[in-house]
Amino acid sequence: MATCQRTISYLIAAKSWSRRIIGDLAWAIGAVPVKRSQDSAKLGSGSISIVKQPGSLDHIDEASNYAEGSGEDQKKKELSNSHTFNAVGTNTIFLSEITIGDKIRCVDYNESIEFKVVEICSDKSMIIESPDSDISSSLTTFKFMKRTDQTEVYASVLSKLLSGGTIGIFPEGGSHDRTDLLPLKVGIAHIAYAVMEKHGLNVPIVPVGLNYYNAHRFRGRVIVEFGKPTFIDPKTMADYQKGGDDRWKVCNEVLGRVTDNMRGVIVSAPDYESLQIIHTARRLYRSGIPTSFEKQDLSRRFAEGYKKLLLMTDGNPPKEWLDLQDRIKSYQKDLKELGIGDHQVLGVVSVQNESYGDTVLRALRLPYRMAELLLLVLVSLIPALFLNLPVGLIARLYANKRRKAALANSTVKVKGMDVLLSEKVMLCIVLVPSLWIAYGLALCFFTNLDGSAIALAISSMPLFSYTGVVTAAAGMVEFKDLKPFFHQLYPSTRIRLLSLPKVREELQKDLQKFIRMIGPSLGDVYTEKQLDWAQFQRNSRNATIPQSNNTKKEE
Repeated sequence: MATCQRTISYLIAAKSWSRRIIGDLAWAIGAVPVKRSQDSAKLGSGSISIVKQPGSLDHIDEASNYAEGSGEDQKKKELSNSHTFNAVGTNTIFLSEITIGDKIRCVDYNESIEFKVVEICSDKSMIIESPDSDISSSLTTFKFMKRTDQTEVYASVLSKLLSGGTIGIFPEGGSHDRTDLLPLKVGIAHIAYAVMEKHGLNVPIVPVGLNYYNAHRFRGRVIVEFGKPTFIDPKTMADYQKGGDDRWKVCNEVLGRVTDNMRGVIVSAPDYESLQIIHTARRLYRSGIPTSFEKQDLSRRFAEGYKKLLLMTDGNPPKEWLDLQDRIKSYQKDLKELGIGDHQVLGVVSVQNESYGDTVLRALRLPYRMAELLLLVLVSLIPALFLNLPVGLIARLYANKRRKAALANSTVKVKGMDVLLSEKVMLCIVLVPSLWIAYGLALCFFTNLDGSAIALAISSMPLFSYTGVVTAAAGMVEFKDLKPFFHQLYPSTRIRLLSLPKVREELQKDLQKFIRMIGPSLGDVYTEKQLDWAQFQRNSRNATIPQSNNTKKEE
């Protein structure tokens, strides 16, 4: 938002738009509400079983009225590229609950797969379709989602684009905490084609990668990357205007290129455990203090190299890598249990190799660092206790409750960590000023202070609160820096801590040796100094990444 020269209007779920605070903020920045079918999902009566229709023909279906305007003249017949199935119901009432065009999900089979209803034969039989062909299920409960009309949404989006604005879209359809992209929604392709068809404008689709570190915590970090834009090929407009299978093909070609460009600005991995290993391996492989760009590039090389290694070995990596992987996990476990970071292990190395004079200086520096930490604690103690702590505790409990609710209602979230911080922030927007007002009323009714003193106290609360936040954060940094020194006071942790530099050094050498051994077989990801990551993703788009037999995916 800070670098774009145009006004950005984000698409926001109507469910979020209707909430106070977030809806008010979305209105203030000119967001566009979008009704999502999954937000109105209801549990259907009875249960169903899914059976693929043998030798069935593709069904003719009515196209989504995504263009501006409404009415029967806006609807076009187009051939569906999906596979058709029979849904056989037990104690179901399809005729009264479901209409043609609705979507259903099988709760007990795979709730991430959506079926579109194309024909309702009776209360106990209907014909549905899905892009996936290899689907069958035994008796399962199901949810149904009513078809949503997006005519007004597309009209609003086109209007903002034509007035020189920019549309911000999260094309996966919602937030999640997975380690790779979800399938992108086709709406971005329809918008781009609609603008070109009606107004002759070829709008760029710019990928923006949001790479979070501790996103669920206050003062977490994020690296934002911008990739190369995707443009519609004007030669494909005729195929788009034909509708049916031709439209489906050109829209999916655009989605494929957008997906490649988006994967070029993020670091993706088969699962969370693999992602953690990738980041640790990146830190071990290269010493020094790299820039954010260098970190992202090297992390992406490790991620893509790891995927290619799984492909080359059919999901069974060589023993050398499995041994390294186990050692990296053990190293990660030691760091976590000691509560220190990998960069602090290098500090332990310098302590071991220091001279007598350095030891004396360190001995003098340690009391100073402890005094500095004590000062920060004292400065932040009062504002933290009275202004920040009550709000922080309530926000944590509330956000965790919302996380569990979001996780229960989602089919794509792993732990629901993606909603924690946003829920904390929204609650703090309300609670923080409310607490200031409560303290002001207490000063007014329970003290003898005059009006000017009370006004000064209330107006100073934002400064005190901010001071508490800043000093508490600085105190946490100081405390983390002092952890290795504290560990050396205890014999058990001292031995474990002092062994880490040697463990790290040997792990680093073996990792670099392994990379040199397999690097040439990995191709460009190892040999090229500069990579066009979008093109790299395009070249490997059709590759299937097998799940490593030695890595468990988080559920």
